[in-house]
Amino acid sequence: MELALLDGLSDEQLLGQRGHFIEPPLWEMGHVGWFQEFWILRHLDGAATLLPRSDGIYDAFHVSYTRRWDHAYPSRAESLRYIAEVLRRTVDRLGSREPTAEDAYFYALATLHEDMHAENLTLILQTQGYRRPALITLDTVRAAPPVDAAYRPHDVRVPGGTFLLGADADEPFVFDNEKWAHPVEVAPFHIASTPVTNAEFQRFVDDDGYRRRECWSRRGWEWRRREGAGQPLFWCRAGDGRWYERRFHEVVPLAPWHPVAHVNWYEAEAYCRWAGRRLPTEAEWEMAATFDVVTGDKRRFPWGDDPPAPAHACLDYRAGGTIDVRALPEGDSPVGCRQMIGNVWEWVDSTFVPYPGFVCDPYAEYSAPYFGHKKVLRGGAWTTRSRLIRSTWRNFYMRHRRNIWAGFRTVAL
Repeated sequence: MELALLDGLSDEQLLGQRGHFIEPPLWEMGHVGWFQEFWILRHLDGAATLLPRSDGIYDAFHVSYTRRWDHAYPSRAESLRYIAEVLRRTVDRLGSREPTAEDAYFYALATLHEDMHAENLTLILQTQGYRRPALITLDTVRAAPPVDAAYRPHDVRVPGGTFLLGADADEPFVFDNEKWAHPVEVAPFHIASTPVTNAEFQRFVDDDGYRRRECWSRRGWEWRRREGAGQPLFWCRAGDGRWYERRFHEVVPLAPWHPVAHVNWYEAEAYCRWAGRRLPTEAEWEMAATFDVVTGDKRRFPWGDDPPAPAHACLDYRAGGTIDVRALPEGDSPVGCRQMIGNVWEWVDSTFVPYPGFVCDPYAEYSAPYFGHKKVLRGGAWTTRSRLIRSTWRNFYMRHRRNIWAGFRTVAL
């Protein structure tokens, strides 16, 4: 997946322009191989690295992203040879023995880690304005699912009550921050059946929402003034007065029924204040996505326990971008929320904190360093792999991060 996303990039583009919250694509390439080598060949078997000095380049936790343009990188050819040899050895290792439970864990970890970095690489390509990768140069009209033009977003009622927030111990693989399901009390609430659309967010922009102090929290207003933000990151207004957005290297008319994307937590919060709404909590979001009010059971996914299929969710780069929020009724949750998995990640109000009884997994840097500092997002995006996502998955970013495919849905006050 990652190599397909890098097809066609020049050596200059592999390094890219220094920017906020992104890394050089060349770093992404090597880091995925390094991570696989570190946890499988080196951690499990005690082998030496195949690439001397690799820890000083690719260890994400100990090497700041701001320094990732300054390394003496291996060449493109050397990087490809390194990651190919790591992959060959890890595959041969797996085929040479009956895998233990520990083996299974670290192979799953390395695979899902690569999925996450493929998604990160895609947003780097978007942020840099590179040509749309061949992997996702799809005819979006053909690839997008059919739309019910009569459908209108609306509020659905969730009755509240005691809810088990978090992952069930029967899940084959979860990260430490999802462990484990625990009871929380949720008051009744009404939540939007779809994410906020471009057309809805445009009304906030056109109503001078970015310049109205009363719409913003103190921190949000400081961020807006510092950045000079007046619209979502990749929006632009043309001479005809219409709004457009940049998708990779192309500038296209804003799609009114697609979810707004590339907005940060502060922008979502400001929209909610303007609209007289609020963001859902983590527990509210997960309850709206999974709770069957008829049976009292919690589903693995909004539509049931079966893995995602194209009729359920916009995942796996399938449509080449976001899709209309009125599509995919087969993916509705029991209470009637649509597209809670896929299309865009959704900000929630909750700060990223550990669940009761939290214990670090072996990859200790994954969750614990960020507790209390970041906000949670749920549900996945069109760039998320279906084998990666589930309703209990907790993504997390700083409040001011806005180049991710993130939107939000709202709750009535």
